[in-house]
Amino acid sequence: MKSFERRPTYDKILMGPGPSTVDPRVLRAMSEPAMGYFDEDFLSILSETRELLRYVFQTKNELTLAISGTGTAGMETALSNLIEPGDRVVICVNGFFGNRMVEIAQRYGADVRVVSAPWGEPISPEDVEKELKSLGKVKLVGIVHAETSTGVLQPLKEISEIVHRHGAFLLVDAVTSLGGVEVPTDKFSLDFVYSGTQKCLSCPPGLAPITVGENAAKYIRGRTKKVGNFYLDLSIIEQYWDGGKVYHHTPSMNLIYALNEALRIVAEEGIENRWKRHERNAKALCAGLEAMGLELLVKREYRLPPLTTVKVPEGIDEALVRKRLMVDYKLEIGAGLGELKGKIWRIGLMGSTSTSRNVMLFLSTFGEVLRSLGFKAHVEEGLEAAFEILGEDGVR
Repeated sequence: MKSFERRPTYDKILMGPGPSTVDPRVLRAMSEPAMGYFDEDFLSILSETRELLRYVFQTKNELTLAISGTGTAGMETALSNLIEPGDRVVICVNGFFGNRMVEIAQRYGADVRVVSAPWGEPISPEDVEKELKSLGKVKLVGIVHAETSTGVLQPLKEISEIVHRHGAFLLVDAVTSLGGVEVPTDKFSLDFVYSGTQKCLSCPPGLAPITVGENAAKYIRGRTKKVGNFYLDLSIIEQYWDGGKVYHHTPSMNLIYALNEALRIVAEEGIENRWKRHERNAKALCAGLEAMGLELLVKREYRLPPLTTVKVPEGIDEALVRKRLMVDYKLEIGAGLGELKGKIWRIGLMGSTSTSRNVMLFLSTFGEVLRSLGFKAHVEEGLEAAFEILGEDGVR
């Protein structure tokens, strides 16, 4: 066997669509010794983690916990537990992850109908109302709150009212919004919300926080037909999180430690302060980009603070820009997905990454790379526009 040199440690600035930079406190928490999955001390950490998740989700839902798996596991948990073969469901699609929801629902035997909107625009409540009226009985409506592929923040109030008026469950993807913008779980009676740990919570990927409303939880607990996915069966998983009453699978203790510490950091900052920080930094970034002469994909009123999407100027090699940022500055941004591939950049300001320093650093480096490739970026104007929003104290 050949010998291996010591693996290098990489120090990169993560400003893509996720993961975000992990807080040093979270990394330290991950290094703590593992415990048994029925250890009373570990079960106490699980209980506290549930309490903290309720705070971040802004809910009193009893069924609130973290699934072992990434955000996609959260999506599959929701669909596998709520859907039985033949159920009619409506999925709202205005980006890559709405399409993923459609595929998973179909795999569980649902009769899937789609309400769509152009990528970069929100779903119309009128279109949802029209579809529900035409279909009659519908089991659930799925929608993405924060579409990571486009940077659209979907308004939920009116759609929630429509869905509940028609007697359906509302399933919400909050993977890129939880911890960065308000997720109005109880305010708008959202029935099932799932997220991921690696975005605005600044925790490593590997867990999917979920919260389930009273009516949806009652349905899941009362199912007569077993959930089609044993690993994600909430009727059993819930019992383990509820004081270790049964064994289901061995959780990653170290990821739970990490999530617990990440949520403690959120609570220390204050959830509303955290939303304001993400909003301020995103506004500064957007102002700077537009002042530099770039065009953003999403209209101002629907922009998602943790993720900004920028159109690639004509004649610019978007992949080369990303490569130059990584090679020269160790700074990562994301490319477009699906029908936006090659057409946009995705710039993340999530959790620990959402700082005024990163806003100014990105604008200066991004602008200089664009200039070197022939785009007349007004870098100084962009920095001034961002500075006006951040202010001197903010930049410090």
